Amino acid sequence: MPLRRRQAAPPPADQPKAPPSLKQRLAQRQKAQQLRKEFIVFTTVAVLFAVLIGYAIGLFVGVKLGLGATIGVLYTALSFKFPRQALWAFLIYMPFSGSVTYLIGNSPLLQLAKDGFYIPALFGVVQYCRREKLPILIPRKFIAPVTIFVALCLATLLFVNGGQQLSPEAGESPLLMGILGLKVLVGYIPLIVCAYYLLRDRRDLLFLMRLMVVVVLACCGCAFVQYLLLQIGYCPGTQYFQGEALYKASLEARCLFGGALLYTPQLELIRLPGTFVAPWQWGWFLISAAFLTFSTAFNDPKAGWRTAGLMAIASIFVMAVLSGQRIALVLVPLIFGALLVMTGQVADAKRFVPPAFVLGIFFGYTALSNPEIVASRLESLQDRWAASPPTQFVVNQFTWVIEQQAGILGNGLGRATNSARTLGDTQLIEAYYPKLLYEIGPMGMLAFFVMATALVILCFQAYRRVRDRALRRYGASLWALVVFVSYNTYFYPLDVDPVAVYYWFFAGVILRLPDLERQERFTQAETQQPQRHKRFRRKRAGFS
Repeated sequence: MPLRRRQAAPPPADQPKAPPSLKQRLAQRQKAQQLRKEFIVFTTVAVLFAVLIGYAIGLFVGVKLGLGATIGVLYTALSFKFPRQALWAFLIYMPFSGSVTYLIGNSPLLQLAKDGFYIPALFGVVQYCRREKLPILIPRKFIAPVTIFVALCLATLLFVNGGQQLSPEAGESPLLMGILGLKVLVGYIPLIVCAYYLLRDRRDLLFLMRLMVVVVLACCGCAFVQYLLLQIGYCPGTQYFQGEALYKASLEARCLFGGALLYTPQLELIRLPGTFVAPWQWGWFLISAAFLTFSTAFNDPKAGWRTAGLMAIASIFVMAVLSGQRIALVLVPLIFGALLVMTGQVADAKRFVPPAFVLGIFFGYTALSNPEIVASRLESLQDRWAASPPTQFVVNQFTWVIEQQAGILGNGLGRATNSARTLGDTQLIEAYYPKLLYEIGPMGMLAFFVMATALVILCFQAYRRVRDRALRRYGASLWALVVFVSYNTYFYPLDVDPVAVYYWFFAGVILRLPDLERQERFTQAETQQPQRHKRFRRKRAGFS
């Protein structure tokens, strides 16, 4: 259905709502029938068109690709028509995209399938903003740093990648590599706008945070099944490999979900990918999930969802240990403790003590029941830290990149992007700011730092303007995620899922919070003076 103006914001749960009149009920019924008819007609046409395209591809290329093309064309068309539903589908599908990719077949196109939800939905949001004359980049103060960063990236693409394209090495496509590198760096920035207009009221915010809890529980459940299948021998893992293969995650050892994994029990080595393509992406999912589930566990208005949030936190802790994710094993407890202080949960004894007591008993019992597993993971963490301390690792990465500098605009977009390795020679740089320095040079790296800092400041100002305690705690938890990712340089999580999505999307959620609170106040006023504040409703209610 097309993007439409929402006619009125719903009143809060504690406000009495007058029953609709007969005329209103008839109008609602007629509108619902019209929407249903539009949905049926559009879906029928989309299905026929998708089947036609898929049949042609399947006839000349292959049945599997034809089926994939049919599904891809169908959900891309539906995503353009129904951008709101497409964004929800994008958030649900993204954590499972790695599993789907390797279940159907390891194709580069399948790895981009999730963008079939995102990109058409983005066009729908842009059309809505243009029609309603709303700002496309939220907030306006963020336009300048984004513009400068994108301009420097385009300069690198034009002068560095373009220059390399004039005399490319054998088998390389520097310009295509640069386009892919540009997409990785700036492709998900518009999620700020999508999230801002996706949330129409507090109920949408609660739905979003509860949805994240369900996704985390589902992903951790799949990873736990993966672990059990390895333990009982259903999946052999890498234990029968030879030589160096015993120490490396391999796609050949894939077990039901996700992609490459490492499981060599005779050497006490385990790195599970969960539902993602690689183990380290799963580790960063657990880290980001700690921020997203915290507020629901302690702040949701319904006890059932608070319990689900606590279960999600427990599952994150458990899978950080079982999956062999050393970085998650270190950071998740630290994040949990920091959020308790930042959101003021420690001072709120009625909310803090019961769940903290339950979690304490659960973790204590789990650790005492599995002392060998806990000891093995801690020993692995200590060995890794002793072999390569994170601070020294980052310094070494910076030192090497500085020695490799080819000019003020860097060595070219995509030259340190893992997903661009099929298009040319790339370098594996496992620290984010050194990676930026290598690709887009010192000016580009500084521009990204300024842009990230501007986003941190704007998000802080936004959530601190909120006076509602519940909304403010949601904002504090999500702001901590934005701060952590903005200044983290260890590894490159902002290049790939899920952090590349969550960072920009939840920044938009934070920026939306003041308007959600303001809209509730206007809604309360409308119960007494219904003719006031129409302009606010039209401009800020969000798209349908």
